Amino acid sequence: MRKQFVKTVSDLMDIDPKLSLILGDIGVFGFKDVFLNHPTRSYNIGILEQATVSMAAGFSSSGLIPIIHTIAPFLVERCYEQIKIDFAYQKLRGNFVSVGNSYDYAALGCTHHCPADVGVLKLIPNLQIVVPGTSIEFDKLFKSSYNNEFPTYYRLSERENKTTVDVEFGKASILKKGSKATVIVVGNVLDMAIEACAEFDVNLIYYTTIEPFDKEVLRNTFNSNKFLIIEPYYNGALLNNIIEALSGESLCIQSVGVPLSFISNYGKSEEHDQLNGMNTKNVKEKLSKLIS
Repeated sequence: MRKQFVKTVSDLMDIDPKLSLILGDIGVFGFKDVFLNHPTRSYNIGILEQATVSMAAGFSSSGLIPIIHTIAPFLVERCYEQIKIDFAYQKLRGNFVSVGNSYDYAALGCTHHCPADVGVLKLIPNLQIVVPGTSIEFDKLFKSSYNNEFPTYYRLSERENKTTVDVEFGKASILKKGSKATVIVVGNVLDMAIEACAEFDVNLIYYTTIEPFDKEVLRNTFNSNKFLIIEPYYNGALLNNIIEALSGESLCIQSVGVPLSFISNYGKSEEHDQLNGMNTKNVKEKLSKLIS
């Protein structure tokens, strides 16, 4: 996805003179042509993330459209107050693009993990959240939303789905219809969900826009009170959205996601998946128990 991010931004910088790229010492080499072609709108501020976000807010208030990019824990957790006050509270447009996706940088340890990003950002009013599952999905979602007058967070991953869906910003996609339960899956764990759901009579709904949340698709497909949520970050970020969308209904909800705990061992992200139950076998077991 990061290569697509570079291409998407490069193309947009060539045609939109309001766009400005601001890096936190991440991706500088990848954007070398952007720095060459647009030297007055491209900046590498370095390891100074909080000041970078505040500076980007100044750009936005002057009419520019900033794109701020660095690793997720440095962009979200380190700059949470600046995102909340400087952008969301002021209702300024801006684009926050992270890499790292929970524990993509597994070998670098907990300082580079960020499974909390979506959960904490959903607590900020006026902030939009996008979790694409493939490079193609990111390209379409970013181009349709980067200039929509809201601060928007895009969660990129080093790993993406083999399956690409024709997604639309703010809308969920119904990939399968069934009657025994509804499976809600987010972003780059779609392939796992498709494989796990193949033998079950369930609805499969795919979300790439987390905020604003598409409630209508749940209301229109509601035919069972049983739900399984599959999220590539800490469990529970969508729970309240689902309850609100189906207010008054008695619901049974299970989830597969990153457990709320620190990962203190080192290894590959795939090894962390197995440790955390982010695999097809676990999804099948949970879905089978939910239906039965």
